[in-house]
Amino acid sequence: MPLSNNVIGCINFITVLLSIPVIGAGIWLAIGTVNSCVKLLQWPVIILGVLILLVGLAGFIGGFWRITWLLVVYLIAMLILIVLLGCLVGFIYMVTIRGSGHPEPSRAYLEYSLQDFSGWLRRRVQRSYKWERIRTCLSTTTICPELNQRYTLAQDFFNAHLDPIQSGCCKPPTKCGFTFVNPTYWISPIDMSADMDCLNWSNDQNTLCYTCDSCKAGLLANIKVDWLKADIFLLLALIGLIIVYIIGCCAFRNAETEDIFRKYKQGYT
Repeated sequence: MPLSNNVIGCINFITVLLSIPVIGAGIWLAIGTVNSCVKLLQWPVIILGVLILLVGLAGFIGGFWRITWLLVVYLIAMLILIVLLGCLVGFIYMVTIRGSGHPEPSRAYLEYSLQDFSGWLRRRVQRSYKWERIRTCLSTTTICPELNQRYTLAQDFFNAHLDPIQSGCCKPPTKCGFTFVNPTYWISPIDMSADMDCLNWSNDQNTLCYTCDSCKAGLLANIKVDWLKADIFLLLALIGLIIVYIIGCCAFRNAETEDIFRKYKQGYT
């Protein structure tokens, strides 16, 4: 027995609801302090979510008013969007699966190496013209200054669980052997290491380690965490869309008008 128009419309309206976590994930990534400094996949996610919303509305309207051509457009377009969303979910997972922090002796926080991350992510921060824009953006945030208010003693700072970007950008790498004065002010050793990150460190509060590879690695570590969280929501939305799409295909087949069935039979009898 064919499903009623109202039932078909309700099934397709679920697609509209499933676009919300996709759009929400994109907006959440776009407005985050760190992610706002790096333009990666935020807008593609938002645009994909909006397209799912619009196509879902088309299916909703086509289902309620039995507009056959609109339902056909819905089914074709939604299949394409599901494939695109599936590719996006897989891509995010593949580029964020690599990269983790390394412990340092007598430190609670982790430190990060740029080479641990995927090549695609590294290329987003290694080009000088891109990193200059990101560096300028990061230097205007309170990510580093807030550490000076939170930690005044060296041991308290060493026992702190810093965000990856704070560990990479706000202090020199532990291997440099600098002496703590406050979280963003350190005394360099007499025998300075030849490591470029050690040489790039500056007590200038607008510079710090923003030009260090450790800062780029810390930024990518933050991005990795946020994108993996977003990927979970995108995956759940993808699973929901696949289920709704399958039900929608069955509903479309069973709810065709008698005129379409009659023409179909006349053409093959």
